[in-house]
Amino acid sequence: MNAQPELLPETSAAAAQQAIVEEFACFGDWTERYQYLIDLGRRLPPFPAEWQTEANRVQGCQSQVWLVAEGDARNLRFHAISDSAIVSGLIALLLRVYSGRPAREILDTEPRFVEAMGLAQHLSPTRNNGLAAMLAAIKQHARQALA
Repeated sequence: MNAQPELLPETSAAAAQQAIVEEFACFGDWTERYQYLIDLGRRLPPFPAEWQTEANRVQGCQSQVWLVAEGDARNLRFHAISDSAIVSGLIALLLRVYSGRPAREILDTEPRFVEAMGLAQHLSPTRNNGLAAMLAAIKQHARQALA
């Protein structure tokens, strides 16, 4: 698979989630799925070093994760990176679902793909906590954009 999250502009967060579930269903086991997740993380766009500040760091992640939001309530775009390969892959999935969407759609969209693909059961508790922290940070930016 050569799918690159930044090049797949699905028309909605729901369509992005469905596409993710279908892509991961193509793999026979979780070893292959983890490798694909790592590959997605490697394809994240460059993240400027000057954005790697304490103010942009996502709290609650065991790994180092930085998240920057830009845009407004009509179109909120996210940029993020981690020092962990698997977490970078999780970031790629979250960006695909949430980046480039209206703030209201971001707030109304639960990450159903996580359950649908069985991801939560295959992540360590600390990675699940980190995923929740990244999602909370994305939704907080959406709330701020609407305020």
